[in-house]
Amino acid sequence: MKYGSANYWEQKHKIGKLHKKARNRRKDFLHKLSRKVSDSFDAVVVKDINLQHMSQSLNFGKAVYDNGYGMLREMLAYKLNEQGKILVKVDKFFPSSKRCSVCHEVNHDLKLSDREWTCKSCGTQHDRDRNSCKNLLDEGKDILNRWASGDSSLILAPSGVLSEKKLHPQAHSNVRQDGE
Repeated sequence: MKYGSANYWEQKHKIGKLHKKARNRRKDFLHKLSRKVSDSFDAVVVKDINLQHMSQSLNFGKAVYDNGYGMLREMLAYKLNEQGKILVKVDKFFPSSKRCSVCHEVNHDLKLSDREWTCKSCGTQHDRDRNSCKNLLDEGKDILNRWASGDSSLILAPSGVLSEKKLHPQAHSNVRQDGE
């Protein structure tokens, strides 16, 4: 089809309808999932992932945006807040995949392609995703306990999101040190 022809615009309209249908299906699924999670739990723990940086650096491209993780976090935050519950954000630099959930030893040699690994310290065999979930749950419980005991390094935003106040030292590693 040639640009500007009637067939071109008709095909563009059809593709637009398909994209809209996919977007609405994703949104509907995320609304249902976030409602189910917010009704089931008093607190939810998520990792504060920078999706924009992830899409640029890990060769995932726009596929990172298509999964709807950012939208799910927003939906969880407001639905939990409506019910007086808390969304706990764990720092993006927390080594949830690399840390052994049994002995807390960090495996610095772990690559993104490694889906299973064995802890060198205690010998426990780990599935990367399950280990990450256990570590995030433990860290979320720790953050909630610290907040309940009055830790001033945590902040509960009006949106019901509990997170660290302080910035991680690596967060500004790309900032120039010479004052420019």
